[in-house]
Amino acid sequence: MTRTPLRPLARVLEARAKGQNPAAIERENIHKRHEEMRDSTRARAEGRLLVLAAFFFCAFAVVGTRMGVMATAEPREPIASASGASIATQRGDIVDRQGRILATNFETHSLYAQPPLMVDPMAAADGLVQIFSDLDKDRLVKDFTGKRKFLWIKKRISPEQKQAVHDLGDPGLLFGPREMRLYPNGQLAAHVLGGAGFGKEGVSAAEVIGVAGVEKKFDTYLRDPANGAKPLQLSLDLTVQAAVERVLFGGMKIMNAKGASAVLMDVHTGEVISAASLPSFDPNDRPRPPTSGFDPSDSPLFNRYVQGVYELGSVYKIFTAAQAVDLGLVNSNTIIDTSGPMRIGRFPIGEFQGKNYGKLSVADIIVKSSNRGTGRLAIQIGGKRQQQFLDGLGMFDPTPFEIVEAAGGKPLLPKKWGELSTVTISYGHGLSTSPMHLAAGYAAIANGGNYVSPTILKKTGAQYGPRVMSNNAAKQARAMLRKVVTSGTASFGEVPGYEVGGKTGTADKPKPRGGYYDKKVIATFASIFPMSDPKYVLVVTLDEPSILAYGEKRRTAGWTAVPVAAELIGRVAPLLGLRPKVEQPDPAAIRLTAN
Repeated sequence: MTRTPLRPLARVLEARAKGQNPAAIERENIHKRHEEMRDSTRARAEGRLLVLAAFFFCAFAVVGTRMGVMATAEPREPIASASGASIATQRGDIVDRQGRILATNFETHSLYAQPPLMVDPMAAADGLVQIFSDLDKDRLVKDFTGKRKFLWIKKRISPEQKQAVHDLGDPGLLFGPREMRLYPNGQLAAHVLGGAGFGKEGVSAAEVIGVAGVEKKFDTYLRDPANGAKPLQLSLDLTVQAAVERVLFGGMKIMNAKGASAVLMDVHTGEVISAASLPSFDPNDRPRPPTSGFDPSDSPLFNRYVQGVYELGSVYKIFTAAQAVDLGLVNSNTIIDTSGPMRIGRFPIGEFQGKNYGKLSVADIIVKSSNRGTGRLAIQIGGKRQQQFLDGLGMFDPTPFEIVEAAGGKPLLPKKWGELSTVTISYGHGLSTSPMHLAAGYAAIANGGNYVSPTILKKTGAQYGPRVMSNNAAKQARAMLRKVVTSGTASFGEVPGYEVGGKTGTADKPKPRGGYYDKKVIATFASIFPMSDPKYVLVVTLDEPSILAYGEKRRTAGWTAVPVAAELIGRVAPLLGLRPKVEQPDPAAIRLTAN
């Protein structure tokens, strides 16, 4: 734009010659300049408005097109995966050590509705309520006659239910394919398997993910297409597991226990052949976790053999004796004075029911379960060496057992490991661990002194870890455990032909907020069989057992956990392929009789 001067000299001279006022020229030029500036600004504003209008037109066109596409496309649930992402629908099977199915996939269908396509919403709602008694008719009618374009009715339905819905004949009721997880054995091994649920979902597919147990621990493996049809093989034996759960349930009821657990473990491979926790649940219909304010152990979801971290009592005494032998401090025949009184600082160390055993051999300390005898062995060992030994047995960390709940079973250690802790831990108080920890510890005694890591996966051959005690110490410890059964506190644990050895443990149950209950205990029996050629460890734990015998309430493990374990061994030993050892009769006792 050419800028004109406000007072051009030629026009000023011309105006003066004509007698006109030169200031009028300046006013005229200012007016023209303002008009030119206004026109320029208006043109610029109009251009901007045009560009903005074009932008909004394009945006509305895109939105309108998208809405049109969505209105004509197949409906999807709001939480479906993003555009372009696929939903993995294949999941590998889980089998036991013999290849028998523990978890597999089952094809079923989901039921959803598209209200705009429905012919008679009222009749459809009435028919659905008759098929699915848990549905609310009023709610269905409101959804069918409202503004909703899509809604889920049932995520999983049976073939019979699908046929019944199909017979309703309403085009607005539609089915989507589903792959659900099926546990054909119901509650069997529920705490090991855990359960599965749906992850990403659409009307044409649903992702099955693990929510607990091995299903969650091995979720990536089970969902990996690269594994093809190869199942996840566990160390469990389905037949043995069924027998263990049946006997354990009967024992829990007879002993009036709140709960129970059992762990059967191969002492050379660490394979867990059976692991049971009662009460149990059906992973096909996994219950919801309890709300706040409840004791976790009140829930059937609570896994007692890995999450049940308690002071397990006198079952720990054999570790003290084995370490003392391993260090060369004593042997099984060494005499220890267990007489009272015995005090550690201001704390007295007493015996069960105030007994005073006097002088006992190390073997008899275990047989009679002497607290003072075990405590005096622990003092000779010393706290530092005791910690190193128990740490080697895996008692300070969660077990490496391959289910997600095992990580929550972290042992509870004393804040200060002084002389008092050394003594009390020697007989199973002051250190809280799970039955799975105990099974691994006893396996080391059974296999000759090597730690084996408990595993739920099938293994081939021995899986020995670091050596934690000498073979001599383990051998003497096994002899002590055998004597506990033949002439000690576990006399009810004898199973003819299978040479059972083990140790009882009865510990006062802790209160949630500190202290101990007066008449509630955790009763445990840790056993090895057969002692002549150890192959298996069995740990049975009962929560709050109580039985009336000889006119008295009995809560100790010798009266409660031991008989249950003996029945278990008698039931599962033949299933494990163990032949009973038949004792040869004394020839001098044989007499000939005439017919």
